[in-house]
Amino acid sequence: MDKIKEIERSIIKTYRKAIWRPFCKAVTEYELIQEGDKIMVCISGGKDSMLLAKCIQEIQRHGKVHFEAHFVCMDPGYNEYNRGIIEDNAKLMGIPLEVFETDIFDSVSGGAFKQPCYFCAKMRRGYLYKHAQSIGCNKIALGHHFDDVIETTLLSMFYGSEIKTMMPKLHSDHYDGLEVIRPLFKVREEAIINWRNANDLTFINCACRFTEGCSLIDDGTSKRKEMKTLIKRMEKKNPKVAQNIFIAMHNVNLDCVMNWKKDGETYSFLDEYYEEEKYKAVEEIERF
Repeated sequence: MDKIKEIERSIIKTYRKAIWRPFCKAVTEYELIQEGDKIMVCISGGKDSMLLAKCIQEIQRHGKVHFEAHFVCMDPGYNEYNRGIIEDNAKLMGIPLEVFETDIFDSVSGGAFKQPCYFCAKMRRGYLYKHAQSIGCNKIALGHHFDDVIETTLLSMFYGSEIKTMMPKLHSDHYDGLEVIRPLFKVREEAIINWRNANDLTFINCACRFTEGCSLIDDGTSKRKEMKTLIKRMEKKNPKVAQNIFIAMHNVNLDCVMNWKKDGETYSFLDEYYEEEKYKAVEEIERF
């Protein structure tokens, strides 16, 4: 069995319960892929996006819904070594990769930005959306997984003072007709790591020009890493804590929430609270 078939078989067979089923469940439950879709699958070069590409290939071959998939890597200014790893892995895994180049790293490296990572990410999104439109795609698939979802939820609470999470799909605010989808939404990161190791694969972790020293490691300094460590510590006492956080965002009880936002408008429990009092008063009067 050649390497490509071995990798594909591991997803469908060995990691059927941990990867393939959660992937298919997310696609079905959140209606991520429809007939006739043209999907741009974004490849960053990391383990998540590479697995996403293979899962998309498999569901395209064996699923009942017919759609197009374009596997695209945006080069923001990678060094030659990191660019080579991405392209070599794509060949090894049988992913027909298209690479388009940008000058994002050059644009944010001049020191004019106080938050270069923020502006880099913002510019990346803009370039990806524009490229998706240029090749006629209506959806962009990203490799965010289950752990990204719950970490984002905690980050929003602890550092953003609000309760919100990463959505399985959403409409682009600035590019009409474009949707972002996250098919690995229900796949645990541990399963992705196990799949990578079992297939003896090596992916880049960070390809940023400003942190090239961490291209194959995680320096552990980010807020997201902090959330990851916190969740692991909590899971030692309660193995279901991550799943509970995930389910909680599907089970919001607005009767026990003080304020909430919808379409830019803020609502308060007091709005309905006093309406209920008025309604009860009217009922009492009508009773007599």
